[in-house]
Amino acid sequence: MVFVVIAVMVALLVLALVLVRRRPVAAPTVPHEPAPMTGVVTMPGPPPRGAPLPVILVHGLFGFDHVGVPGARFAYFNGIAKHLGSLGCDAHAVKLAKAASVPARAQQLVAAIEALGHARIDLIAHSLGGLDARYALAKLGLASRVRSLVTIGTPHRGSPIADLVARGPIRMARKMLRSLGLPLDALEWLTTDALADFNRDVVDAPGVRYACVVGGIHQAATPIHLSLVAAHRYLRKHAGVNDGLVPVSSQYWGETLAEIEADHLTQIGWPMAMRDTFDARGLYAFVVARLGDTPRG
Repeated sequence: MVFVVIAVMVALLVLALVLVRRRPVAAPTVPHEPAPMTGVVTMPGPPPRGAPLPVILVHGLFGFDHVGVPGARFAYFNGIAKHLGSLGCDAHAVKLAKAASVPARAQQLVAAIEALGHARIDLIAHSLGGLDARYALAKLGLASRVRSLVTIGTPHRGSPIADLVARGPIRMARKMLRSLGLPLDALEWLTTDALADFNRDVVDAPGVRYACVVGGIHQAATPIHLSLVAAHRYLRKHAGVNDGLVPVSSQYWGETLAEIEADHLTQIGWPMAMRDTFDARGLYAFVVARLGDTPRG
């Protein structure tokens, strides 16, 4: 389960903080970054709508389409595809390698979309999935099938968490995880240096609309998953407001459809507690409703 793997990553983070004293990592700067807000922020005015298209949901690091145990079945995008289907949206969640490199996962994404057979689609991608989608659009010819890409909680400029886990005295722990069948190739693609190179090389595909949903914890009262607490505090100190794994400043790419008060797991429908009132299903319904908008200049 993704929560177990995140817990392992957080344990590595805590070990790193004990073993090494690092200089603070400066938060990446984003020109004209919108001011932090909570809730869903809609674009003003009713723009013209295009025809509805099938939606492909792309999971992040250590993700899955569905997992099951006797008597139960769970989706990475928890209840979201089913909810979109109830609204008349043809939504599919694809399955990629859990921790492979971005090029490898991007190739799998293209193959999965080709297997579905839709002539034209919209993409909604969470976390690492947003980078896979951007690579597939720019490098693998997927742009001919895609109208829009919306990324949610994607580290477009990397994460200091990846910097910390990918380097330093915890390399031995990473090797141990690899020997246990948990390769972490994807982490090398999530560092701030790697994403700087990625953004220079992976150029937005002409004709595709790029947009984002930015999630973070701005308010002390907002519930946050226990597995993310240590990483959230580390990022808060070194990179500012974040969702527990990705700084808010790293998540902006293309148009900003919404800014939400939600951690990295709540963004995909896994709330921290019953008192958490964030409506992930409503968020994805909102995004789908915006997919046919005419892009604003």
